[in-house]
Amino acid sequence: MKTILSFVRFLMMGIPLLFLTACNTVSTSNTQYLGLPSYSPTDPAQVQILRKEPEQPHVQLGEVRAEPFSESVSAEKIETAIKKAGAKMGADAVVIVQDRTQVTGAMVSGPWYGRSVQPVESRIIIGVAIRYTENQK
Repeated sequence: MKTILSFVRFLMMGIPLLFLTACNTVSTSNTQYLGLPSYSPTDPAQVQILRKEPEQPHVQLGEVRAEPFSESVSAEKIETAIKKAGAKMGADAVVIVQDRTQVTGAMVSGPWYGRSVQPVESRIIIGVAIRYTENQK
């Protein structure tokens, strides 16, 4: 009986904590461009976030896509997630090329005879991961 009660207590405390942490996350994905060599991962702390393409010679490695779970996610957390995703590709920097809100799904509600469809919008940030071709950073 004590085991069941302790399990129920664990669920009662763990589930709300899970929802609270899920609301403050950033989902990321990478798309590596074809025909490029694979680079070893870089240190995420050294990856730069840029707003325009740098003048230094570089090669584009691929795209990084970040989607914050909610509007309450801080810019620092989003940038950290983008840096980690770029570092996995071996990037020295990620150039932000798009930051906008777009329709990412739909929510259907109501009975079968009177349903309503409401669009679900999310913030999407897309960056191009780059690696400098010279030892400049």
